[in-house]
Amino acid sequence: MKKWSLTLVFLLLLVLSACNGAPSWELEVTQEPAFIKDKETQMFITVTEGGEPVTGLDINVELAMVDMDHGTVEAKFEDLSDGTYATKIDLPMAGKWEAVFELEKDGEEAEKVIELQIEDAGGVAAINGEWITKEDVNFYRFINDLHLEMARETDREKYTGQELEDALAYWDSQEKVIDNQNMLVSQIIRLRAMAMLGEEKGHQATEAEVNAELEKVRSQYEESEVATQMIAEYGEDRFWAYQQEQYKRIVLTQKVQDDVVELVKQDNPNASEQEIQFNAQKKYEELLVSQVESLDIVLL
Repeated sequence: MKKWSLTLVFLLLLVLSACNGAPSWELEVTQEPAFIKDKETQMFITVTEGGEPVTGLDINVELAMVDMDHGTVEAKFEDLSDGTYATKIDLPMAGKWEAVFELEKDGEEAEKVIELQIEDAGGVAAINGEWITKEDVNFYRFINDLHLEMARETDREKYTGQELEDALAYWDSQEKVIDNQNMLVSQIIRLRAMAMLGEEKGHQATEAEVNAELEKVRSQYEESEVATQMIAEYGEDRFWAYQQEQYKRIVLTQKVQDDVVELVKQDNPNASEQEIQFNAQKKYEELLVSQVESLDIVLL
């Protein structure tokens, strides 16, 4: 009996020792995925240890419904930096889900289980079956607000007195315009429609091209105190993850614009630069209308 007791004590000590040596990673879901039929949505998490961000982790998640059997959904997270990780998940329905996270780094492993209440995202429109979500609209609303505040910031530095009052009054008048959901959805449709056309024409947005454009806009935001503050409040990693997707479409759209300019130059070899730009803009708008009419667009 004494031998068995000593063996059990020894095994218990080994277990306790192993537990004490496990990494003390803290995982928080900062943005839950949403349910949109036949569409992926993003999920963001942060991982810290002792209050400091943990980078370089390999993280996988497996989700299963708590009260129903819809199988499991698996996804792998991308390391965005500063302890933030993101993935895209296509869920079969809204409801209560259990997420099992597996974390690994340098041979150390940990498992975290978190229960999520997945909500129906509620699409506001669809383009060829691709949803425009409330989340998409809210991001566009934020971008418009961001640029509006940057414009106010610039004018406060540039003007004084009555000129400043007039300038600020103008930007005040634009608030209702940029907050209009129909206008925001229209902006999204314009960009996505022309990006689709770019892909149809065989164009690609390479990672290098997208990153180059992102660096340009990042430097502009970093020069603005109000932009830096607003992006920090919104969530930098979340903001730039959205911008990454945006600028893939922007690069494709720019290539379509370049195509139009070249066609105008060929048709008008003796035209001035001003004439070329005017005619190219007109032709681009005609092309946009034609492209939008060719798509299956559903407004909800």
